[in-house]
Amino acid sequence: MSSKKSPFKVFQGSQNFRLRVILSILSGKPIKIEKIRSDDLNPGLKDFEVSFLRLIEAVTNGSSIEISYTGTTIIFKPGIIVGGSYTHNCPTSKPVGYFVEPMLYLAPFSKKKFSLLFRGVTASHNDAGIEAIKWGLLPILEKFGVRECALHTLKRGSPPLGGGEVHLVVDSLIAQPITMHELDRPVITAIKGVAYSTRVSPSLVNRMIDGAKKVLKDIGCEVNITADVWRGENSGKSPGWGITLVSETKKNWYIFAECIGDAGDVPEDIGSKAAYHLLEEISNSAVIGRNQLPLAIVYMVIGKEDIGRLRIAKGQIDEKFIILLRDIKHIFGTEVFLKECPDPDSDDYIITIKGIGFTNANKKIA
Repeated sequence: MSSKKSPFKVFQGSQNFRLRVILSILSGKPIKIEKIRSDDLNPGLKDFEVSFLRLIEAVTNGSSIEISYTGTTIIFKPGIIVGGSYTHNCPTSKPVGYFVEPMLYLAPFSKKKFSLLFRGVTASHNDAGIEAIKWGLLPILEKFGVRECALHTLKRGSPPLGGGEVHLVVDSLIAQPITMHELDRPVITAIKGVAYSTRVSPSLVNRMIDGAKKVLKDIGCEVNITADVWRGENSGKSPGWGITLVSETKKNWYIFAECIGDAGDVPEDIGSKAAYHLLEEISNSAVIGRNQLPLAIVYMVIGKEDIGRLRIAKGQIDEKFIILLRDIKHIFGTEVFLKECPDPDSDDYIITIKGIGFTNANKKIA
């Protein structure tokens, strides 16, 4: 970070790129990101990051984006969130989940309701799939008072060619998120899931379900995995298959894991791999999973000027988590406090965050 007083909050590198832009919009503070892959053979922004910036331009009004000639430096001055209806064609290098996820941070604080249609690949190894967002991230929004939000799968599109369509609708426009208090580890009551396929034999889906159930049979709670076979023009342009599993609790907290098959993979192995991933995620999580933490923490930061608390597991404190907290401190000036859980049999931590009292002013601006 520069020693001179800069009008921008300065960051370096491509890490956390989407979230830094989102935090800039929510805080109203301009940012400068330098040295984006400056040491790579192909330096600068990738096609999916440029596509993401175009999407940001579409859902905000007055945002200014300056990209250097080499693409290694970007200056972003945030505008106001306006929302509305928009169709976004996502590059096949990233799935639609890469673009849907950041919209969940902005949509409830918009001037108009969000109705976004995303076209592209609907699953990948590294970014959240459709079911993961539907079952893992939308329930987090509900906990903060955003109740009318839905993600509809119109077409599935497996990698590499995609051809899928997903419709995100957020009708809840709230002034402030509700303050979070969750200090107990929830008890898992059921595991649900969906195994899907596009342009391949439906038997692969049943084999994935069998593989997952074999691992989960002794878990001691109800397991319900449905088959979702896509055919014809709604099944995208490429053959593919995958499975998403979600653990459910009485308090409606969810932890998810997903796995997609590549050419040559055995469906039973993909099912059992997803099941083991889920069990690992459950054992390494407290209230919410690792992939849900950034959304929950950002909503806690922009909540009312009140103390919010959330229980997390020791295993969730990793490099990504630390970078997230540093970015939040750099942009909002808010520190997140970690305190050991008072329970003597647990090595969990309690996150304590004082909200900044953010108010959705976008609704009032004509």
